[in-house]
Amino acid sequence: MTTGFFSAPLGVFGGTFDPIHFGHLRTAFEILQTVRLQAVHFVPAGDPPHRDPPQVDAARRLEFVRAAVAGQPGFVVDDREVRRAGRSYSVLTLAELRAELPDTPLCLIVGMDAFLGLPTWHRWTELLELAHVVVAPRPGWVAPSSGLLGDLLAEKAAKNGWEGLVIYGCIRDVDVIAQTELGVQALASHPMKTDKRGIGDLNVPVTFAGVTFHPGHYIYADNNGVIISPSPLEMPE
Repeated sequence: MTTGFFSAPLGVFGGTFDPIHFGHLRTAFEILQTVRLQAVHFVPAGDPPHRDPPQVDAARRLEFVRAAVAGQPGFVVDDREVRRAGRSYSVLTLAELRAELPDTPLCLIVGMDAFLGLPTWHRWTELLELAHVVVAPRPGWVAPSSGLLGDLLAEKAAKNGWEGLVIYGCIRDVDVIAQTELGVQALASHPMKTDKRGIGDLNVPVTFAGVTFHPGHYIYADNNGVIISPSPLEMPE
C-alpha cells in the first residue's frame, strides 16, 4: 500500500575506488549536504565494466572503503557488488535498491566524465527510470552548453535518406525530432542553439566515450546502446 509519504533521497556512489581518496570523500560529503540526502551509499565495484582491471582485489578495496568512511555520519558502505557474481552493473544495483526501498528516491552520483559516457553503460536508459542523476564536476570535463541538433537539421537529414545520428552532446527540439524517421542517440537535451564554427570535417575518425568511429564502419543503435562493426551485421528476427 502506498502511503503518499516519501523519505529523504538516498545517494548511491559507485566506483572502483582503487584506491578511495579524499576527492571521493569530499564529493560525497558536499553532495550529501547540498542535495540533503539521508545518506550516501559507497558501492565498490566487484568487477567494474568500464575500467581496466583494478590493481587491488575487490575484498581489499572494500576494506579500504570501510576504513575511509568509518565514523562519518551519513556515509554507508554497501558491499552488494562485491558479493554479487558477474559484472558490476549499476542498473542491477539500482534495481535492487528500488525493490528494497520503494518509497525512497535514489540519486546516482557520477562524475562529469562518467556522465558524458553514460550512453555506453549497460541498459543505461533504465538508470534514468530508477534514479535521479547527480553529476559532480571533474577537472578537464565540461558539460555540453548547447543543443547540437535541432528540428530543421533533423528533418533535412531524414529527407536526404540518413538513417540516424549518434551525437556526443545535446540536442534540442526533442519532441519534433521524435516525430521524424531519423534515429538519434544523444546525451541529453538543451534549449540553446550552437555557435557555428565552419562546416566541420568529413570522413575522419572520431573518438568519444572511449570508442573510435572509423569512416565506413556500420553503426547500430537503440535505447540500449550503440554497436560498431567494420562489416554489416545480421540482426536477429
